[in-house]
Amino acid sequence: MDFPIVDLLDDELSSQWLLKYFHPDGLKCPHCGGGLDQAREFRQTQTSQLTVYRCSHCQGIYNLYSRTVFEGRYFRPAQAVLLLRGVTKGDPTAEIAREIGVSRPTVHEVRQEIQANAQRRQPQNALSDTQTETDEMFQNAGEKR
Repeated sequence: MDFPIVDLLDDELSSQWLLKYFHPDGLKCPHCGGGLDQAREFRQTQTSQLTVYRCSHCQGIYNLYSRTVFEGRYFRPAQAVLLLRGVTKGDPTAEIAREIGVSRPTVHEVRQEIQANAQRRQPQNALSDTQTETDEMFQNAGEKR
């Protein structure tokens, strides 16, 4: 049974979380780098209910999803947070799609972008130490009691 958790999440709190992690230095114009203090609210998107800003310097428009994997998509902030959560947990694409009410191909496409970004950000250098430590989490795996 799928639980419609997206309806229980607050879009405002989700927006604040996305702002904190996607734009840690604050939301800025992707065209000229001007901050929100140099912009005005332009409109509200119909589907995702995001505020769109217009920069007073370059007249460019941008929103919370600018320069992220969600740019140009119509996810509500709660849907975006749940999609990120599902991908990082390794949940199946179809399950995430049903849970947040988005098509499976869309979730698959965003998942691939997220994974490609993670792959690009992996360090290219090998670890400097020659020894590796492991924990004992699975020491009794498979034993019958």
